[in-house]
Amino acid sequence: MTTPKPKTSQTMKPATAAKKLGILLSATPAEFQEGVVSRSELNALQASPPAWLADLRRNGPHPKQVVAAKLGVSISGLMRNGITDPLTTAEIDALKAENPAWLEQERSTQAEVRKEAQRLKQR
Repeated sequence: MTTPKPKTSQTMKPATAAKKLGILLSATPAEFQEGVVSRSELNALQASPPAWLADLRRNGPHPKQVVAAKLGVSISGLMRNGITDPLTTAEIDALKAENPAWLEQERSTQAEVRKEAQRLKQR
């Protein structure tokens, strides 16, 4: 008879954990970037975020998927218009206030894509 193996905790690379947390890896503390993150540690970070995580989520810099969501456009729309670097919340708010023509166009495109996806889903 073999003895059952002890359960090991699931771990992930810091980049994967950062993506799941919606933060930019390069903006995290060194100890986060250098280690591995277990599933239980990730759950703890999500349940009660430490000050550095709350600050990153509030002020950024934000990864492109978060920037796109906050602006209501696609990641491709950001790239088409030269937004390739992470943006802070202040920069995102300034873009929203300025409301350039490309942002309006990309929002319109995104709205059409969502409308079409909804129409296809209802079929």
